[in-house]
Amino acid sequence: MSAAERAAQTLQEGQKAEIAFFGGSFTAIGQDYMVELLEAAHHCVKEYSFIGVRISTRPDAVEEPVLRLLKGYGVTAIELGAQSMDDRVLALNKRGHTAAQTAEAARRIRSMGFELGLQMMTGLYGDTDESALETADKLIALHPVTARIYPTVVLPGTELAQLYAQGAYVPQTLEEAVGLCARLLPRFEVGGVRVIRVGLHAEKEVESARLAGPYHPAFRQLVESRMVFERLTRQFEESGQKEHCVAVKPKNLSTVQGQRKENLRKWEQMGFRVCLRPDAANGI
Repeated sequence: MSAAERAAQTLQEGQKAEIAFFGGSFTAIGQDYMVELLEAAHHCVKEYSFIGVRISTRPDAVEEPVLRLLKGYGVTAIELGAQSMDDRVLALNKRGHTAAQTAEAARRIRSMGFELGLQMMTGLYGDTDESALETADKLIALHPVTARIYPTVVLPGTELAQLYAQGAYVPQTLEEAVGLCARLLPRFEVGGVRVIRVGLHAEKEVESARLAGPYHPAFRQLVESRMVFERLTRQFEESGQKEHCVAVKPKNLSTVQGQRKENLRKWEQMGFRVCLRPDAANGI
């Protein structure tokens, strides 16, 4: 039984799924191998009723002939590893493409009818919070359907690891990365972009191998918890009252109270007495 067939059998009735090629620059691999993969994926889309094929690749590897080839094999969504829209940061990190190439690639992808996804990284060598916020605004202006936000971690055997060892690169702390992403995520949401990933995938290999950087298996929840904390804190302060009872949907309870109830402790330190009341219908 193929992996695609096994995956199709796990889907609930009415549930939709795609076949995806991630973890590299799909259109930059050898064309014969790429076509071999596309043929297999295209067959599985028709055989098992997947809704399409999603790939990720580099902004400088999506010329029109490649896009026409992808279209012919049923690719429906293309994600670009933009990472930054600051040419200085891109050059420092040897990304091999420019912000202008990202913008042109995004335009080309959308004009040919693909769903556009854009990926950005925080904490890159030479980057700043201000530059990251500008990157987010520039990516939103390219009208992607989806986005992913990945904090930078330092892995062995990389040039970044050498810079880290020399003291030339100082990675974000987890606190810094969470704080920045708590500003980035609402920006994308207000811009109408669905953020489908915040933080690296929870993988034991990454967690055990990383030398430094803000990895956490529940990174998105930390970010969303920070967003809730800041929003409710503003409301508490504006009310002028010290006691507050907040209606919360049961599924959101851990996010509102914070990991290990950190939000509740911080509110108590600020002088607020906060209770959380389960309310599936009207809670936040």
